[in-house]
Parts: sequence; C-alpha cells; structure tokens
Amino acid sequence: MALSQRTYAGEEAAALRCANTLALTAVALSRAGMIDETEKEVMLGITILILERHVSGTWAQKKAALTIMRDRRSVEDTIEDYQRNAARCLQQFPIN
Repeated sequence: MALSQRTYAGEEAAALRCANTLALTAVALSRAGMIDETEKEVMLGITILILERHVSGTWAQKKAALTIMRDRRSVEDTIEDYQRNAARCLQQFPIN
C-alpha cells in the first residue's frame, strides 16, 4: 500500500537500525538459549520505546521500514552491530 511507504534518513534511520539490531538480537539469543524469555521481552520493549520516541510515522510505516532493514542485513551482521553499537544506541536514543 503506497500510503504506508515512507523513507527514513538521518537520526530516524539510525534509530530504526538500533531498534532492528536490538529486536533481531533478542530473538536470536533467545532461540539459542542464551537469554531467557524475560530478557528477550525487555529487549523487545526497548525496541518499541525507541520506535515510539525517536521515529515518526504510523506503526505500519515503522514496521515496514524495520522489515526492509531486516531483509537488507544478515543475522551475523546485525549481531555484530549489536556487539559494537548497543550501548551507543541506548545513549543516542534514550528511552527514559
């Protein structure tokens, strides 16, 4: 649907990348048994807060942008992003 398409740039694109990194890493670590369900839910909650507070647009637009971002990056690349940038993401896009 054309109405839900939106292009993000700059700070919003960076926030989307951080949100994608946190969400995908949470699911991957949970599936591997490296974190429990509660830890996964906390990470996913942080993802939602980043999207709500730092990315404009409708939820459908944000979800579509996350899908595009997820499909552009491999799981390995995303986990490497998490290892390098998770702390910086939380500083750059505070949720408090």
